[in-house]
Amino acid sequence: MKGQSKEVLLLGNEACVEGAIMAGVRFFAGYPITPASEIAEHMSLRLPQEGGCFIQMEDEIGSVTAATGASMGGVKAMTASSGPGISLKQEGIGCAAIMEVPLVIVNVQRGGPGIGNIQPAQGDVMQARWGTHGGVHMIALAPSSVQECFDLTVKAVNLSERFRVPVMILSDASIGHMREKVTLPESLELVERPRPKVDPKDYLSYDTEAPDGVPPMADLGTAYESHFTSFIHNKKGFAAWTDYAITDALVHRLNNKLLMHLNDILLIESYLLDDADMVVVAHGSTARPSKAAVNRARQAGIKAGLLKLLTVWPFPYEHVRSLAKRTKTFLVPELNLGQLAGEVERCLGEKNVLHQVNRVDGGLLTPDQILAAIEEAK
Repeated sequence: MKGQSKEVLLLGNEACVEGAIMAGVRFFAGYPITPASEIAEHMSLRLPQEGGCFIQMEDEIGSVTAATGASMGGVKAMTASSGPGISLKQEGIGCAAIMEVPLVIVNVQRGGPGIGNIQPAQGDVMQARWGTHGGVHMIALAPSSVQECFDLTVKAVNLSERFRVPVMILSDASIGHMREKVTLPESLELVERPRPKVDPKDYLSYDTEAPDGVPPMADLGTAYESHFTSFIHNKKGFAAWTDYAITDALVHRLNNKLLMHLNDILLIESYLLDDADMVVVAHGSTARPSKAAVNRARQAGIKAGLLKLLTVWPFPYEHVRSLAKRTKTFLVPELNLGQLAGEVERCLGEKNVLHQVNRVDGGLLTPDQILAAIEEAK
């Protein structure tokens, strides 16, 4: 896609919309919920301008299933919500995963559990990975700025199309409601889902012989006969849950099609890690104060560095393990009680030390709080 680059002032939620539209999304189904409602509001204005379709559904379940259906018809589709709404969408997300339907879900996180509050939080990290039953690997990206809301939404659309998977954006109330300058690029590299190249009579809905583990996908309503079911299914798309071999092969393929392409999925940024004695591992809204705290620690003579995770899932285990071999101390700041800290701990050896700094009262972690944790951990 080519056009003229420009700079605009956007909310984080609006930037997600603009990124999705530039990436080719032309269908959005949603239901109002704070702090994600601006996504639906902005989509309702922008999609008709681009020849797309916006629909406010009766509930969160209808929203995710409508978006899934649109994607089955060949349209790039998205939905969005926050905590309680994401919980309601989980069955639909799992259905999209096993049916291998491209879909983007934006989760503008807020406090929980239950209805909770509408303040910033990062309590849905594990939900993004394990929220739907069955244990299939998921992709989740975490922006820390309004520009990254745009960039990572484009990336999410491309990944969902490339691998035929649901992809989640883990934003939060602070990032979603932050207003910053965003550069809308002159051109974008867009990815389209793999299409069948065989004669319609030879088409299989799930051709497991695809070398990259991603079978070609035909649109509903074309000459190709497509079958979608959330049951364990065979190559034709028909239920086959009583066949142990088919079940085993399908579950492994759904996971391996991501695991074998980690280099295309993992997005991380390293800051001052070459000589670091301490690694701060942060994502989303905590990455910003973490970087400020690392800079102040350096000024105080503490060799701290930052590993910023833009891809939260799949987690970059091998990268953290390599850092653990040369750096003793790790600090994980989070707006939860340590969900990613547990994943970091899995990568550490006997000589490593893990520290945490957490906040769950609805406020944001500050550079002062993270710096104090760095000084205590040194």
